[in-house]
Amino acid sequence: MRVEGPGKPGLRMECADGRRLVLMQGTTPVLFARQRATHRGLHYARTGRYASPLAPLRAERARAAAEFAAPGSPAWRERWAAHAEAELRGAAGGPLHAGEWLLLPDVHRWFNAVNWPTLLAHDPDRGHLTWFGYGDPPEDARDLLPLRALSDPGAPRVKAYRRQYREGVLPPVFAWWISGFHSPVVLDGHDRVTAALAEGGRPEVLILSRAVVDATWVARLSARPVEEYEKRVAALEGPLAASRIAHQSRGLADELTAIISGYDRTRAWPFPGGAPAWDAAAAAHVPGWAPDADG
Repeated sequence: MRVEGPGKPGLRMECADGRRLVLMQGTTPVLFARQRATHRGLHYARTGRYASPLAPLRAERARAAAEFAAPGSPAWRERWAAHAEAELRGAAGGPLHAGEWLLLPDVHRWFNAVNWPTLLAHDPDRGHLTWFGYGDPPEDARDLLPLRALSDPGAPRVKAYRRQYREGVLPPVFAWWISGFHSPVVLDGHDRVTAALAEGGRPEVLILSRAVVDATWVARLSARPVEEYEKRVAALEGPLAASRIAHQSRGLADELTAIISGYDRTRAWPFPGGAPAWDAAAAAHVPGWAPDADG
């Protein structure tokens, strides 16, 4: 989707020297983070002040979407993506700013099935996300960062969503890819995350990201898989050649789809006052938080 404005959104990343990051919603800090000097992860601290830019979803809308198309199908995802786009375009506290954007399923297979249960069991307000896992605690290997604490599985709203999950009509979770975190964050659907995990499943996720618009870069990335595909197809012979070519073609289509649906870097604005002001803001909003960013 093409977005004409604003130039600076309500929900945005701001940064300062020393790998200091903060997610702002208006004038309110939502989450502070510092990348590790070794580029193996980041430490974060939530402030508990995040508010979803989307209006709460009613059960009637969830069932109407399921009647329109089978949950989990491309048409069902497109309907929910259109809903989220309309909501985000009109949201003062959302992340959209001028440029090209994507809102898609997990075409990059980012989410690892083994990490979903960890998210429900280990989601501290002050924690660490590992990027590569070497020597880091295994519970830090999470693929999705909530912007507020997940509710108890027995909370009334979660129980309503758990019922929708069992009925097969639970709406997707809307996430936003932030390159500085090397992780998507939950834009909307924290209780739907809890509901799906509490039922022993996993939620459908649609990920918002800036689109890669550099055609030269896309062509460069696409050249090698196309060349390898042509070599493999040229070597196929015999009565099964047609079915094998079809299989190879589907594989190539998946690779090219992932390339043109790549996540571009998230834009960040300078934090007013730089590192000293960031340190003062972190001390005020998450007192006592002292991340070891040099490790």
